[in-house]
Amino acid sequence: MDTENIPPGQQAFGPETLQTSNYALVLLIQLILLSFDLFVNSFSELLRTEPAVQLVLFIIQDIAILFNLIIILLMLFNTYVFRIGLVAILLERFRALLMLSALYLTFSIILHSWLMVSSVLYYYFYKRTSECLGDPRLYEDSPWLQEVFAQVQQ
Repeated sequence: MDTENIPPGQQAFGPETLQTSNYALVLLIQLILLSFDLFVNSFSELLRTEPAVQLVLFIIQDIAILFNLIIILLMLFNTYVFRIGLVAILLERFRALLMLSALYLTFSIILHSWLMVSSVLYYYFYKRTSECLGDPRLYEDSPWLQEVFAQVQQ
């Protein structure tokens, strides 16, 4: 395909317009990273009983999202439009992808960090409650329970 013969109103996309011989490899890497991201989002709940494995998968997922963003940026930097200084054209054309990629990476990191923090709190309070439920005063009548009962009735 000769990109010089394309009318100005038509878009020229695809491997024949990318001036690099390894377009297929770059595309394959991007698709593998996207597939891994989709896989982790789809099946991470199955690993709830294995929090360490889930944490490792989330970290790898965040790295994969970052790599995908870096690959897209490198592909944009490799264009002729970028090299001649018309960066505004690229930003205008690919703004949605760049903004959504950055937003998705940010939300993913925040979510995974929140899950780590909330899991620590969950484990702490769950263990604390389990130990408190071992108190024999909760299983028999005692002065403490009668005092609490009297306060509730007033």
